[in-house]
Amino acid sequence: MSRITLIQRNIEWLNIDANLTSVETMLEGVNTDVVVLSEMFQTGFATNPTNVADNGKTLEWMLQMAKRLDAAIVGSCAVKVGDEFRNRMYFVKPTGEVEYYDKWHLFSVGDETRYYSPGHERKVVEWRGVRYLLAICYDLRFPVWSRQRGDYDAIIYVAAWPTPRRQVWRTLLQARAIENQAYVVGVNRIGDEPTLNYSGDSMVVDYYGRTVVDCGTDECMANVKLDVSGVNAFRDKFNVGVDADDFTMI
Repeated sequence: MSRITLIQRNIEWLNIDANLTSVETMLEGVNTDVVVLSEMFQTGFATNPTNVADNGKTLEWMLQMAKRLDAAIVGSCAVKVGDEFRNRMYFVKPTGEVEYYDKWHLFSVGDETRYYSPGHERKVVEWRGVRYLLAICYDLRFPVWSRQRGDYDAIIYVAAWPTPRRQVWRTLLQARAIENQAYVVGVNRIGDEPTLNYSGDSMVVDYYGRTVVDCGTDECMANVKLDVSGVNAFRDKFNVGVDADDFTMI
C-alpha cells in the first residue's frame, strides 16, 4: 500500500518563488510516499520557454522537499538541454535520485512544437513497491503510448488542461485506467493564465475505472492509498492484456 498526495492549486503566472513557497506551505507536515504537482507548477504553462526555463532552482527545491518529507516529488518544468527546450517531468526521490521523462506528444495546436523538442523514451519509475508510468498532459490523448505491457501499476499524468476540454480530461483518465487495468493519477491546475482558464478536476481512478478521489474545481490536497495487490489480483482474474495486439515502440 503506497500513499500518494495530489496538489491542485492556482499558479501565479511566471512567479517561481511565489509558487514554490505556496506549494511548500501546502505540504507542511504531509505524511506520504509521493507528492504529485501539475505541469509547469512553478510558472504556469509557458509556450515560449526562453525566459522561464528552469536554471536548476526548481530541481534543487524538489530535492530539498523530497528529503524533508521523505517522499518522492513529481511535477514538470521547462528545461534547456543544449540548444533545445524540453517539457521535463521530474520524479525526485528523497534518496537524492532524480529520474525524468521528457514530454513525447507536444501540443502543436498551442505552438508547443514551435519552441520545444520531444523526448526520446517512455519512462517507468519504481518507488516503494509501485511502478509508475510518467506522462504529461497531451499524452493522455494517445492510448498506444500509455499502453500497459505488464511493466507498471499506475500512470501519473501531470497537466495544464484548459476548462473548455474538461470533460475530455475526465473521460480519458477513466479510459486509460480501464483499458490498462491500472491506477491513473491525473493532476491538473486551477485558475487563470493570460489567455486560458483551468478547472482542475484532478482525480485518481482505480483499475476498474472507479473514481477514488475527485478534487473538483477548488484548491485541493487529496491523499489516496494505492493497493498494488488489488491491481495484481484483478489482472490475474481478468487479464485482458493476454488478448491485446502486439506492437513495438521505443
